[in-house]
Amino acid sequence: MTTLAMNPALAAGEATSGKVAAGKSRRIESIDLLRGIVMLIMAIDHARDYFHGSAYLFDPTDLTHTSGPIFFTRWITHFCAPVFMLLAGVSASLYGLKKGRSALSFFLFTRGAWLVGAELFIVTLGWTFNFLYPVFILQVIWAFGISMITLSALIFLDKKVILFIGVVFVAGHNLLDAVHVPGQGASSILWLALHEQGPFAIGPFSFFMGYPLLPWIGIIALGYCFGELYAPDHDPAKRKKTLLSLGLGASVLFILLRYSNVYGDHAKWSVQKNGFFTLMSFLNTTKYPPSLLYILMTLGPAVLFLAFAEGPLNGLTRRITVFGRVPMFFYLVHIFLLHAAAMVAATISGHRWSDMILTGWVTSNPQLKGYGYGLITVYLVWIVLILLLYPLCKWYDNYKRTHAQQWWLSYL
Repeated sequence: MTTLAMNPALAAGEATSGKVAAGKSRRIESIDLLRGIVMLIMAIDHARDYFHGSAYLFDPTDLTHTSGPIFFTRWITHFCAPVFMLLAGVSASLYGLKKGRSALSFFLFTRGAWLVGAELFIVTLGWTFNFLYPVFILQVIWAFGISMITLSALIFLDKKVILFIGVVFVAGHNLLDAVHVPGQGASSILWLALHEQGPFAIGPFSFFMGYPLLPWIGIIALGYCFGELYAPDHDPAKRKKTLLSLGLGASVLFILLRYSNVYGDHAKWSVQKNGFFTLMSFLNTTKYPPSLLYILMTLGPAVLFLAFAEGPLNGLTRRITVFGRVPMFFYLVHIFLLHAAAMVAATISGHRWSDMILTGWVTSNPQLKGYGYGLITVYLVWIVLILLLYPLCKWYDNYKRTHAQQWWLSYL
């Protein structure tokens, strides 16, 4: 989640006057708005991780333990990573139209390498507050980094070939669900990186593969092809028609494939104790790695949103776009703020502050069993977090706009 990946205004090269500039601004703002919305939704999930008592006891999508509010607090956040990745591809496409493929390739490669390093040493530290780095957690920023590095090579292929690769990776990777490579050898580690979540070690260093790569690379490749819809000379009416067709098609395909239980997700839905829980079972698709059905379920509505989001912003949506213009800054700051607040909350609830010095993913630390608050508290924490972050993000957004000549700003 970087300026290139998440700032189509930079990628497209904002015009500064005239009717054309206004048209471009509307298109850009619709993407910033969608990105801002999913940034805010993402923060709900992370607030839940650090503050919700049941997060330390069971998975929120475990239908044998969960409730409707807990399930949907988690489920709504499923939209975040696929939307980020799709928009990363869109922004790359727009940047390439302005700068050329060679410049885009260099930018994607260096940005991707930075993101991998940031995941290892900054994001992992934010999640654990443990300077000993007992485990390196490879999550969404890692997936963005490697996907960008991969795209830096793919862009030299014909667009039709890139589209084909994207479709195959997204639609076909579930054919590999039954494949497992046991052990801790190079082949096992490679397989974890590509398609299976789990821990591994390289020498004395421990890692946890949270985001296997194949489908994420497919999504960014599709986003790169999708970016042609936002080219400066593309007719807005035709774009909206295409967005509606793609969004509706993906949503209908999700419903049909999910209902059939034939393909697209190894976790099948089933009839539950009542209709509401049956609906939750139907929506309970697999994220690690994201199944075809998970991707259709999330990107279909997101593309429909883009079809209707072009137009003037109001007071609320204008504020939301601020978050969408500085997503990496938001991401880093919100993790450290939430973790620091959780230290205070743990102390208040009778735990030691040091219990929040973690040795793995926050909810898997046994010393935190019994810690946590209700879901209302989680949402209150989230609201306070957003109120605190808005002026910081607005300041940083303004700083970037007024100091565009500073190259390092494009990395944060």
